[in-house]
Amino acid sequence: MTSELRVLQPSEWDNWYGKLVLAFGGVPEADEERALWQRLTECERSLGAWDGDDCVGTAGAFSFRMTVPGGALVPAAGVTMVSVAATHRRRGLLTAMMRRQLDDVRSWGEPLAVLTASEPAIYGRFGYGAATQQLSAEIDTARVRIAVPPGTDDVRLRFAAPADAAEACEAVYARRVPGRPGMLARRPGWEQLPLLDPESERHGASPLQCVLAERAGEVVGYARFHNKPEWDAAGPKGTVVLRDLEALDPAAYAALWRFLFEIDLTSVLEVRNRPVDDAWQQLVSDIRRCRVQLRDSLYVRLVDVGAALEARTYQTPVDVVFEVEDAFCPWNEGRWRLTGDGKGASCKRTGDDADLALSVRDLGAAYLGGVSLTALAAAGRVRELRAGAAAEAAVAFSSAVAPWLPHGF
Repeated sequence: MTSELRVLQPSEWDNWYGKLVLAFGGVPEADEERALWQRLTECERSLGAWDGDDCVGTAGAFSFRMTVPGGALVPAAGVTMVSVAATHRRRGLLTAMMRRQLDDVRSWGEPLAVLTASEPAIYGRFGYGAATQQLSAEIDTARVRIAVPPGTDDVRLRFAAPADAAEACEAVYARRVPGRPGMLARRPGWEQLPLLDPESERHGASPLQCVLAERAGEVVGYARFHNKPEWDAAGPKGTVVLRDLEALDPAAYAALWRFLFEIDLTSVLEVRNRPVDDAWQQLVSDIRRCRVQLRDSLYVRLVDVGAALEARTYQTPVDVVFEVEDAFCPWNEGRWRLTGDGKGASCKRTGDDADLALSVRDLGAAYLGGVSLTALAAAGRVRELRAGAAAEAAVAFSSAVAPWLPHGF
């Protein structure tokens, strides 16, 4: 690589971001979308590759805090806006940016890096493992019914302008964050992301709508969605497109889902990016008519193996020695003894015999509890060096709720 790699200056952002858009197809974004990403970009944590005056590579890293099993919020670099110009492929630019970025993340003292991948095949060689999945569904609400628990009728629902309700919605979201691994604590400015609503992205649907769930005057849940009217000779067949939904208790949760199922003149509820264990699946009368699909979502990279494994807790007591392979970040390579339980953990280097051998990529996949170490062992990606070690560690690493990334970045 002969291009110059340097930290992004604020005055370079328009050029830098324009080259990112070009690398992803060149379709201009709405002004409000571009303006939001400019406000959210942390230039001091972003890199540009330059060939003379031309920007030919981009990479950024948001300063997130992410929930891990046990409920702790752990610093995590949110890798984002990664691109290489089509004119500069196969020159080592991506590898150089990933190398510099992970060195930087380590210097910042952040034990984790996370990303969502435009192409899943790209990031495994840099140590990122697919750690969460997201659920989507297309529910036939004309034929599927939803059962609700006691107390649902005590919840009051009301429409609110999304911007006016943003503070109340963020308060609910913040209370939900510690309860599910993979969720991100939203820093100031990020509350605007769920409100982003360019007309070009609606595809014939309404502007964003918001319904609040209240009990005794307190907001205990919300749903934000679009309504896409459609008619044919037989009558109305509109679609409700759910953007996001959070609630603090089962009754508020069920009240919001029942509302979405029963919106007049609609017969389809389109659900995007929900946890794989989302409870509405236990409320519906016919899951087959919900057309559930799964796909990969958050990729996790342990930048500091010891600190990352110490930051979370474990479902059962664990005492295991990992032999970790990490050619890209060699400071992680070697044997680590992890001991811990539901109260805390210690992970230190050791000379003891290893129980399990695996790559840092597979350790990242298992880190949030959504991918079983026994499944990885069955695939040959984890080698069991002590009989029974994989099953013991898999139970300890598991999570009571599925890890989930609530929104992209």
